[in-house]
Amino acid sequence: MKKILAINGSYRKDGVTDQILNAFVQSATSAGAEIEVIHLRDQPIEFCTNCRACTQQSGEHPGECVLNDGMSELVNKIEQADAYILASPTNFYSVTAIFKRFMERLIVYAYWPWGTMAPKYRKAQTAKKKAIIVSSCAAPGFLGRVMYGTHRQLKIAAQSIGAETVGTIFTGLISKEQSPKITEQIQNTINSLTRKIS
Repeated sequence: MKKILAINGSYRKDGVTDQILNAFVQSATSAGAEIEVIHLRDQPIEFCTNCRACTQQSGEHPGECVLNDGMSELVNKIEQADAYILASPTNFYSVTAIFKRFMERLIVYAYWPWGTMAPKYRKAQTAKKKAIIVSSCAAPGFLGRVMYGTHRQLKIAAQSIGAETVGTIFTGLISKEQSPKITEQIQNTINSLTRKIS
């Protein structure tokens, strides 16, 4: 049974991002996969201090962070998962602050000894896992995907943990209603994408 880990960077309970992930849960469960959703809004994750202690440890396994918080358990879940769904709405042209905080802590997936110019991804040479990225914005979907940094940052997060992005959901015009609902078209896309990772 495939293990799928969904990481949700939305602040808003029952918003579009939550609805999409709930639909993925139903779709993946029906496909026989095991799926867990982590809501970053509920996680005790501290800010990265940029000490780079974790990056000095060699090998393909994540480095050990000096901070003793919820991120170590989340990294273990990332390691055990077979596929991922990474989700964040667009806030001020980018992923949310809680997703950015999570992203910065993914530095444990880099090997960057002192004296070298740039880090190397620990998972770059291993077999790629698969990821789907999910986002939304107030602008039309195509414009938001091209003009804002959210899509690119979610792909970087996927790459950091050794995953290849195999599908995207980018929902636009979500600010037209106070409580928007996902459409049948999005539900069909979710069902199609689920087959790629389950």
